[in-house]
Amino acid sequence: MSATSHGGGLHALLTEFESPSAFMQACAKVRDAGFRHWDAHSPFPVHGLDDAMGIRGTRLPWLVLASGATGLGVATLMQWWMNAVDYPYVISGKPLFGLPAAVPVMFELTVLFSAFACFFGMWGLNGMPRLHHPLLAHDRFRRASQDRFYIVIEARDPKFDLERTRAFLASLGGSVVDEVRESVEG
Repeated sequence: MSATSHGGGLHALLTEFESPSAFMQACAKVRDAGFRHWDAHSPFPVHGLDDAMGIRGTRLPWLVLASGATGLGVATLMQWWMNAVDYPYVISGKPLFGLPAAVPVMFELTVLFSAFACFFGMWGLNGMPRLHHPLLAHDRFRRASQDRFYIVIEARDPKFDLERTRAFLASLGGSVVDEVRESVEG
C-alpha cells in the first residue's frame, strides 16, 4: 500500500451503478468470484440483496442464548452456594435451598447477562467503534444516500490485486471504478 498525494494508502476500489437490477447482478458476480471483504451500498433497501451478497445469518442470537444460560447457571449456583453450603441457616424447617425463592434472582441475572452479550456482542461483531470510515471522505460516495449504488472491495481481501480487481469491477457494468484512500487524519 503506497501513500499518494490524496493521502493515505489504498483502502478499497469502488464501482458505481445507476440501477438496482445491474447492481444486484454485479453483487452476485462479486460473491461468485470469491471476494470476502466487500460491501454493497444502496440509497434504499433492495429486496434480495442479502442473498445476492451471500450474507449468512448472524451469530449474535447464539451468543445471547449462551450468555443467558450462563447467567441462569451463575444465579442458581450462587444462591445454592450461599444458602446451602457457605452459610446454611435453617429457618422454620424450610429447605436450605428453595427454588421458588431463587427464581427472581435467576431471572434477573439471565436478563442481565443476555443484555450485556447483546450490546457488547453487536459492537464487537460489527467492528465498532470506528469513528471514521474512509468511504465517508470519498467525494463520489456522497451520492450513496441519494441515487447511486456502490460495490466496494477492500484492499485487505485475500483475492485483491489492484489491476485484476479493477478490471473485474470494470467488467461488471458500473459507470466508474475509483480508488478509495485511507485518510491521513484518521
